[in-house]
Amino acid sequence: MHSKLQLGLVLLLMGALSACGGGSSSSMPSETTAPNDSSNTCSNCGGALVTITDAPGDFLSYIVNVVSLQLTRADGTVVQIVPTTTQVDFAQLVDLSEIVSAAQIPVGHYVSASLTLDYSGATIVVDDGSGAATIAAGNIINGATSLPLAAPNTTQVTVSLRLDPNNPLIVAPNAIGNLALDFNLAASDTIGPSLTAPSTVTVNPVLTASLVPDPTKQIHVRGALVSANTSASDFVIAVHPFYTSAGANGQLTVATTTTTTFAISGASYSGAAGLTALAALPANTDVAAYGVWDSATQTFTAASVVAGSSVAGNNEDTVQGVVLSRSGDSLSLGDAFITPASSGPYAGHLAFSAQVAVALGTGTAVSESGQAGPFTIQAISVGQRLQVSGALSAGNPTAGTTSYSNATLDATAGAAVLLPTTIAGTVTSIAANAVSLNLLSVDGRPVSLFNFAGTGATSAQDATAAAYTISLPASLSTSSLSTGSPVSFTGFVTPFGAAPPDFMASSLATYGNASAEVALNWGPLGIAMPFTIETDTELALSATTLVAGHDALLTVGFPTLGLTGDSNGLVLVPDAAATQTLYAIAHGQTRMIDTYGSFADLVAALQTALTGTTTLLQLSAVGPYSVTAGTLSVDKLLIVLSD
Repeated sequence: MHSKLQLGLVLLLMGALSACGGGSSSSMPSETTAPNDSSNTCSNCGGALVTITDAPGDFLSYIVNVVSLQLTRADGTVVQIVPTTTQVDFAQLVDLSEIVSAAQIPVGHYVSASLTLDYSGATIVVDDGSGAATIAAGNIINGATSLPLAAPNTTQVTVSLRLDPNNPLIVAPNAIGNLALDFNLAASDTIGPSLTAPSTVTVNPVLTASLVPDPTKQIHVRGALVSANTSASDFVIAVHPFYTSAGANGQLTVATTTTTTFAISGASYSGAAGLTALAALPANTDVAAYGVWDSATQTFTAASVVAGSSVAGNNEDTVQGVVLSRSGDSLSLGDAFITPASSGPYAGHLAFSAQVAVALGTGTAVSESGQAGPFTIQAISVGQRLQVSGALSAGNPTAGTTSYSNATLDATAGAAVLLPTTIAGTVTSIAANAVSLNLLSVDGRPVSLFNFAGTGATSAQDATAAAYTISLPASLSTSSLSTGSPVSFTGFVTPFGAAPPDFMASSLATYGNASAEVALNWGPLGIAMPFTIETDTELALSATTLVAGHDALLTVGFPTLGLTGDSNGLVLVPDAAATQTLYAIAHGQTRMIDTYGSFADLVAALQTALTGTTTLLQLSAVGPYSVTAGTLSVDKLLIVLSD
């Protein structure tokens, strides 16, 4: 679904910060040197809700160890946010923001953050457009030293960021401060020699931050159940970041509604019935919730909750991926992220496998995210994104890494959770509450990887990529669609053996007026004097400047266009309709990032910086694009300079 960008761009997913930080000195809490204390009895402390996500990149898996995540206060006090080393697959955080801490920390102004990663035993798998290419350990290169991130060399790297000085993270008593971190894989890693022939990954980690969680992503929290209150329609969770079952990372109250869905040990519920079932579970049961954070009310509300054996890696091995094919009760799960049980032969080893063979049975408990059920294994069909648990058989990780080959999962007595799936293609026909597509991708993977045999009520009705049929609810209008237009749908695949239709949509995205992404790269030497126009309201790049770049790409939704052949060049203007903006300049040599409150401030800084030997290395912009005018109205603009 995403363009194949290997440009090393520091695309900062930051919202407008003016409403969330800053303030006059009289309103700021006093500094304190009190030590970090995650308990609720911490004196002179306030809440800090810290999330981490990942911007889209060309990686199917990026498993490393998070050794440390620290915040530094203005007076130099350092607070450790992640108390224990834990494995993370950052590729799984592209569509989510993970809550890593809800702890109480000393009040004050926090001005910077640092993240330390350990690449010993790392698994990095590149999406080369047609499959999965695993990078050998000796070919994961430290960009600072040009040496492999493997013994006997150092295996750890630390990345630091400086928050906007006008908008620090403010932690105050009886309040919750938000810090949304983004470990940007696309910006942090350079794939070589090319994306279609990946053999090396050079690591220069980039961590960016906002005081507002990305509103386009669901927030995920995982941990141990503390208590549930059916009268207040909420429950309390002790936060355990990622896949750990230890550490003191604070407690979070999770609100539920009448539409919140629950998957509890394979059984499906909705609303009050689900919360009642959750309340019946013993304390310390594993729970995970997906929902939204409201900064104004400082509340987290869950859209869906999973608990017990439905939580990945609870007491069974868990595999999450997309169904590539199915024959009878056996299926092949592709691009599989493996979370072993917390105790067992594979404990502590997150893994990736290009394919995992899964055995289903009448004892497989099936639930569907967002639906109350009941469901059977017939609900699982080709193209469905799926989380399934059972007993893993995979041998030992290959060469000490976290990559498994020939993995199988016996889920005949396990549980399966159907997850929302996104498909993309071009419209071939439109009817009442129905659309037909020339299907191009499923769950972001090329449609050529899928075998649709058995999906139809008869073999003649099996799904086909050239005429993939979508059922739409009455509430979903097709007025924005036209034959030949690109579109994506999110929903669930029709049960196996029941098509047509092939897919049941719950939402759609069209790209006629959607935000575009522009990515430009001029290589390690950069380009001097790149802009033909530099004013408070306009930056213009000539066609000659575009041609001088490498892989100049314009992405609107999932179609990707080249810009190097555009004779009109490219004009960047501020988006007058934007409610959140980010303008930033990253300095390549010093690895410092400066953010600006307005387009004009950024242009003024550019005019000062682009002198002497300083060159433009990279440019990334996001916003509505006018094809006829060649103009991008930027909501987010990042410029990378060589200084």
